[in-house]
Amino acid sequence: MANADSEKLLLEFARLVREEACNPYSGDLKVGVDLGTANIALAVVDSKNNPVAGITYPSTVVRDGVVVDYPTATRVVKQLKAQLEQRVGRVLTYAATAIPPGISAGNTKVMTNVVESAGFTVTNVVDEPVAAASVLKIRNGAVVDVGGGTTGMSILRNGKVIFSDDQPTGGTHMTLVLAGGLGVSFAQADEIKKDPAREQEVFAMVKPVVEKMACIVDGWLQQYATKKIYLVGGASHFEQFSSVFAKQTGRQVIRSIEPLFVTPLGIAFSVRR
Repeated sequence: MANADSEKLLLEFARLVREEACNPYSGDLKVGVDLGTANIALAVVDSKNNPVAGITYPSTVVRDGVVVDYPTATRVVKQLKAQLEQRVGRVLTYAATAIPPGISAGNTKVMTNVVESAGFTVTNVVDEPVAAASVLKIRNGAVVDVGGGTTGMSILRNGKVIFSDDQPTGGTHMTLVLAGGLGVSFAQADEIKKDPAREQEVFAMVKPVVEKMACIVDGWLQQYATKKIYLVGGASHFEQFSSVFAKQTGRQVIRSIEPLFVTPLGIAFSVRR
């Protein structure tokens, strides 16, 4: 973890999501909309970036960082927005969203349109690893966001991004390998992948996918004297995930607590008013 404050924020936001709860607040509210391949997540924070509420929904509308089902994506975000508004007792207006590094301008516009069509005013669009870095309070190092469809990385130096890239490999690819190896459906494999009791068995099967991710990241890092890698994203939840990256890259690897919730919270931080 980057620091104790970041850990406290993430634990609290995770609690709010899982308990469908809302914290007391005053002043303006900001919303982060994370259109992920595996999940759509909305995070609500106050003007001081304290978590207020959050919600997630299993997603099939985005593939490898690209919206493939615009009507459903808009409908789901609109429904999640309405649920959060009921929870916080206020209309939620201002939002930000995030994109994988290197995505085209056209695809960025589509993602923005989804959020705006759901009733938000989008004030900012950020790279996913940059959003994560804002929560972890990272000014120097590489932030690797392992999502459902893509793995993206941004390198920060003195708080500024000096490199950013993205490749289509992530949790969905792990699930496909698991489904093939176990002879089960994709949906069944995805549930097995999330079962803590089967983590050792599952990781042994998906480890080649993780090694591929680590190899990609190692290639990106070759020209940079970056000592630390920070792992976020739901697909990085395995205990052994960081050790594979450390072995491949020869660098210190820090896996975030509650990795699924880092990016949506950071997106909410980035809302401009």
